[in-house]
Amino acid sequence: MNISLTFLRILFFLLSLFFMVMYALSLPEGTFAYRSVIGVSLGALLGIFLIGCDFLFRKCNLRSFNIAIVGIFIGYLMGQALVLMLTAILQISALSIIVQPQILEMIKISLFLFGTYLGTLLTLKASDELYVSIPFIKFAPTSQKKKDLLLDSSVLADARLIDLTATGILDHHLVVPRFLIKELYAQSEMGDELYRNRAKKCLDVIKKLETVESLDLRFNDTDFPEVKDPQGKLLRLARLIDANILSADISKIQMSSIEGIKVINLHSLSNALKPLMQAGEYIKIKIQRYGKEPRQGVGYLEDGTMVVVNGGGKRIGETIDAQVLSVKHTSSGRMVFCNACDDESLSSEFHGDDEYDEQR
Repeated sequence: MNISLTFLRILFFLLSLFFMVMYALSLPEGTFAYRSVIGVSLGALLGIFLIGCDFLFRKCNLRSFNIAIVGIFIGYLMGQALVLMLTAILQISALSIIVQPQILEMIKISLFLFGTYLGTLLTLKASDELYVSIPFIKFAPTSQKKKDLLLDSSVLADARLIDLTATGILDHHLVVPRFLIKELYAQSEMGDELYRNRAKKCLDVIKKLETVESLDLRFNDTDFPEVKDPQGKLLRLARLIDANILSADISKIQMSSIEGIKVINLHSLSNALKPLMQAGEYIKIKIQRYGKEPRQGVGYLEDGTMVVVNGGGKRIGETIDAQVLSVKHTSSGRMVFCNACDDESLSSEFHGDDEYDEQR
């Protein structure tokens, strides 16, 4: 790739020199040497300008280029429409006789530039929803299989989102709806203290996400004024732009299954990444409280996994060695069942461990 870029840069630099020298030699004035120097100078400046444009637009991709071209075309049409409307108004009202031609031309040029700029700007801002206005056209690569992720307020209130984005796995795929930001600003100014603090925390997380350059956090301006429920708006937006939802609210999973939208739950992701344990493995665990059964103690690993230790009931507050008997997967995470290593009178199995499901 680097060799190809270097070859192209050298090729176009030489072509710039060639065309400028040929142009300078075709001029009737000046000596041959003078015209040659002028041609080489102009060619070198043009070549440097082309290479500079390459570095300037290095981060632009084909999708951005296509959107810019469509935006300029739409802006051109809008500018021409404004000029035609002005011309028609002047002809009907006979004001063109009063207005000086120079001022009239300046007004037309200003209107044309305004319409072109406005059309291009609106097209760039609405690039994600452009396929709604132009049927069967969506400026997204066909080979892209990974969907964007819409963020909701529950996941923004979870500080683990910052650590997750730092891994780079979510780069170029996070989208924050503008209507969600408006709602958070409204909550931060009114309501009870709990909602205010939560809204301010969410806004702080958004500001931190904006500072991550590689993340490329995007904002979506689409709103649904007829829908009053924020969750309903989020689901409609996810369906509109064909995106998934990243949430920390378990209740959204049931709602999304009805609506046909996929929700990626942050808690489920965290549970899936918890370290696995095998039967017979030895661990150190601090016993924090009594368990359900006599002589049982309960402790927690660093990731929050509950560890039930048979024979740990008499060692509350101590860190002991325990041998893993089994690992049970539940809807809320994992539970590890162990035997205390210094108690030889213990059985190798737990009975009634289903009672811990209700306790979690």
